Amino acid sequence: MNAHAVVVEEPHKLNVRELALVEPTDNDLVVDIHWSGISTGTEKLLWSGRMPTFPGMGYPLVPGYESVGRVAQAGRSTNFKEGELVFVPGAACFGEVKGLFGGAASRVVIPALRALRISDQLGERGTLLALAATAYHANVVPGSTPGTTGPELIIGHGVLGRMIARLAVIAGAKPVVWETNPDRRAGALGYDVVDPKDDTRSNYRSICDVSGDPKVLDSLIARGAPGCEIVLAGFYDQPLSFSFAPAFLREARMRVAAQWKPQDLTAVKELAESGRLSLEGLITHRSNPQSANEAYRTAFTDPACLKMILDWRTA
Repeated sequence: MNAHAVVVEEPHKLNVRELALVEPTDNDLVVDIHWSGISTGTEKLLWSGRMPTFPGMGYPLVPGYESVGRVAQAGRSTNFKEGELVFVPGAACFGEVKGLFGGAASRVVIPALRALRISDQLGERGTLLALAATAYHANVVPGSTPGTTGPELIIGHGVLGRMIARLAVIAGAKPVVWETNPDRRAGALGYDVVDPKDDTRSNYRSICDVSGDPKVLDSLIARGAPGCEIVLAGFYDQPLSFSFAPAFLREARMRVAAQWKPQDLTAVKELAESGRLSLEGLITHRSNPQSANEAYRTAFTDPACLKMILDWRTA
């Protein structure tokens, strides 16, 4: 059983080629992928060769952790049926080619426990569930009730920043989002997007950074209230540093939001399917896999591109 897959052969070199898949077991699903999203965070680092040391890292590799497809074959020990639409957070089924994260392919073999059954109504928007779960995980303050908190200030109005802001609004907050690119300030739903230079407030109690900028900490600490918390929800390829005295005076706290957990994914799926969490206006570009090179470059370099989707049904 073979599949066509996006393969990052080495930094800055990407191909779509045919790969053999591992044999499925009774606990596995074979999924025909319909859509896969391109991540402008971790996948950009993989493509550029700037990805820090990470488990499973190495080339060649199949990227992608934002995929949606239909079950083509369900193992006897699973509770899935052929034809069901599922979210796929990646796969490791390509033999010697590494699956990091392995979802950008026409077909994958995955353990059934990793798949999430989703409504047909979500369609291609189901690819956004990974970022929604990442945003949900970043929003949850340890020890609090999930879904009841959110940051007052968010840095960056890309897809992840918008997800965090939308979830904060659902929780009853009205966050402010900083965005330096004027072309990205549109699309706010219940919150304000401003140029950082136009914001004079310096008493934010909770700040969430999704910019990935390793030099951003001093400017954020300067805007924090005493006892403020700064959540690092981006992915940083350089060491972070900050001036100690301002952080000391504010007794600032920092928290790293790691990868989402299964319960986060389930939570945002329910919010999206109920209509409480809008996934509209986030997928801006679409491409067929044959044009993957161009699609990845557009996703990584065009500020107008929020989310690029590969449509594997055209492969």
